[in-house]
Amino acid sequence: MGEFRRVTDEFWVSPQISVEDIAKAKSEGFKRIINNRPDGESPDQPASAQIEAAARAAGLDYVFAPVSGRPGPDTIGAVRAATHGSSGKTLAFCRSGTRSIVTWALGEAGDRDREELIRLGAGAGYDLRAVLA
Repeated sequence: MGEFRRVTDEFWVSPQISVEDIAKAKSEGFKRIINNRPDGESPDQPASAQIEAAARAAGLDYVFAPVSGRPGPDTIGAVRAATHGSSGKTLAFCRSGTRSIVTWALGEAGDRDREELIRLGAGAGYDLRAVLA
């Protein structure tokens, strides 16, 4: 089972989720899932298509915005587009949740100050100080 970690009321992150976690996400009021993990990183991870099918079957929006290494402008933009101007809770995931929160934080850097982003990250269990230096 994935561990859903609150960053803000509208944005949450998680380590790798399973198809079974989609029902949990739906019951907890999530409206969309963002997958920041590229397919094939680990033989035991579900494919993006499996998570997407389960999310869409549950009535959730799904965004595949994989990150390898540091997030690039396209991925940051995709996450920002999915989370800005949209109502409802978003759950983003990758292997550990780190790429998801880093990608989100880089997209928020123009709207929120560094200290707020660091505080929000720490509240979810992630240290963003080096990323937002």
